[in-house]
Amino acid sequence: MNFSFTEEQTLLRDSLASYLSDHYAFEQRRAAIKSAAGWRPQVWKAFAEDLGILGATFPEDVGGLGGGPTEQLVIMEELGKALVVEPYLATVVIAGGFLQRAKPAAAGDLLGRIVAGQATFAFAYAEPQGRYCWHDLATTARKDGAGYVLNGMKAVVVGAPWASHLIVTARTGGARRDQGGVSVFIVDAKAPGVAMREYPTVDGARAAEVSFENVKLGAEALIGPEGAALPLIEAVIDEATAAVCAEACGVLRRLHEGTVDYTKQRKQFGQPISQFQVLQHRMVDMFIAFEQSVSMTYMAHVRLVEAAAERAKAVSAAKVQIGRACRFVGQNAIQLHGGMGMTDEMAIGHYFKRATMIEAQFGNTDHHLARYEGLSFGKAA
Repeated sequence: MNFSFTEEQTLLRDSLASYLSDHYAFEQRRAAIKSAAGWRPQVWKAFAEDLGILGATFPEDVGGLGGGPTEQLVIMEELGKALVVEPYLATVVIAGGFLQRAKPAAAGDLLGRIVAGQATFAFAYAEPQGRYCWHDLATTARKDGAGYVLNGMKAVVVGAPWASHLIVTARTGGARRDQGGVSVFIVDAKAPGVAMREYPTVDGARAAEVSFENVKLGAEALIGPEGAALPLIEAVIDEATAAVCAEACGVLRRLHEGTVDYTKQRKQFGQPISQFQVLQHRMVDMFIAFEQSVSMTYMAHVRLVEAAAERAKAVSAAKVQIGRACRFVGQNAIQLHGGMGMTDEMAIGHYFKRATMIEAQFGNTDHHLARYEGLSFGKAA
């Protein structure tokens, strides 16, 4: 696949890679995720003020640089290489995606605060009964005068402990699994009635179970059309899924490179194990899986601007390849490192954990395979 980056995109990649190399080495990351905060606000500040990546994909009228999907791809791949836990995906890709598409009254101010590093978001969309059905919602937003009253619970809200705002999906009408009646709201994370049970995730991030009890929202909290927000949600989640695929490419690259380097150092029978042909074949297979993932991910980003069905097919196809590669490359990396590959002191285990989480994020391999089949042949996913 012929996919050339512009000079500006290459400079963006190089600048971010250089910063992460200096400030996000494995031991620095390991110390950060073990700290009480679980992340480093100073890194987030640097993303905004020194690197400008928080505004790279936003229009210039809100302080951004006017980039698009390709800039998003470049950034996410570099963040994946360094296993960055700061909430770029939820804040820039997801919250930014909703705010740019729906253009609520507060969009300009919130986008400006995101670009400046002053606002962080978490996406509260998953519910225990819903799995990967985005419109299976028990959370409700009842009309109350000009505003709404929000009640319900969201599961595994990644980045919620760090968020100043939550993007929340809720039902404003219809039955629990109806495609109609779905709405999206911006909620202050510190609003009365919002409660969180926080915990660390296996890949080093922080998440929370978030409950809403009679949370009062103004009319300005609504994002997009009331009761008809499902197409908006699907578009933003497709964009987020493509971004996660780009992150996975960075993770897969490090899994493969780390394994090749290790096999050149580890010796058995008086020679490096990289000299054994059967292991060479396995590492070649890992490299092929990685390269296929890169090509599929780039294609998905190219097609994000196409019609909904074509966009969804490209994203699901990429996610299927990414899911399979994360499992294959990750498991082989651990096997070739032996038992020490899963120790906390070695980076390879942390990359494997992140790859495992990516396989399930926004729909696992089976889900996206069924979705692709449904879009291609008219079957229900």
